[in-house]
Amino acid sequence: MAERAKGMVIHVKTLKSNELAAARSLLVNLTLRENRSKYKRSALGWAWSLVNPLATMLVFTFVFRFVFGIEAPAGDPSGLQNFGFFLMCGLLPWNFLSAGLSSATASVVGNASLIKKVYFNRSVLPAASVLSANTNLLVELAVLSLALVVVGQFVFLYLPVAVVVIVLQMFFVLGIGLTLSALNVYFRDIEHFLSILLMLWFYATPIIYPITQVLDNPRLSAAPIRTLYLLNPMVHFVEAYRAIFYHLRMPEADTILYMFLSAAVSMALGLWIFHRVEARFAEEL
Repeated sequence: MAERAKGMVIHVKTLKSNELAAARSLLVNLTLRENRSKYKRSALGWAWSLVNPLATMLVFTFVFRFVFGIEAPAGDPSGLQNFGFFLMCGLLPWNFLSAGLSSATASVVGNASLIKKVYFNRSVLPAASVLSANTNLLVELAVLSLALVVVGQFVFLYLPVAVVVIVLQMFFVLGIGLTLSALNVYFRDIEHFLSILLMLWFYATPIIYPITQVLDNPRLSAAPIRTLYLLNPMVHFVEAYRAIFYHLRMPEADTILYMFLSAAVSMALGLWIFHRVEARFAEEL
């Protein structure tokens, strides 16, 4: 009996190991498919991942810097004072959030035919969407780093810290993506709601304006408003990216802690919701 039980345990472990290997392989293939199809039959190809944020930067710089007169703060201790670089340090992580959530939300519904035909770990669908968006972020941050070096900002010393922030944001986005992709199977209004949420979330995050315009504004410094504003995880992610790339310093310890907690809570909640409802995906689709 003992030998039989031991054999069953080994068999179960082997099955789990095979399932994990299959899930990893599928995740890699789906991520590659997402990356290849994104700019398929496009003349510029991957260059679009740079053209889009650059065009947005030019428009926002003109509107908010020259029309509304918003000044970029001087980097501390970098000394850099450039609205374009200031904007890009917040815009690139935001674009990752927006693209990752949009594609992840539609990933399960968009692969309905695959889900109906064969069983596999369905969580790889939103995961592949987020990883594809993360690839774009890495390319864009690499170009931003080179541009900063050209103007004398030696950001390479802080890139290991940037990797930690990128990984934490990836898990944060993935957790939300898992939740939204699962709920979107049952409530198709989720995709439409997401576009409104992202618009509101964008302006509630210090991307086109310094965070001091909120924290030092007497009309906005009331305890409830300030607390709600600082509860926004993207405030801390954007400030962490700015600390690394614009200010050339380590993010604050409380910022790192809040990012870690946000990523952990997002992933835990996302996995719980996704696995609670995925059993009926094929039936609902």
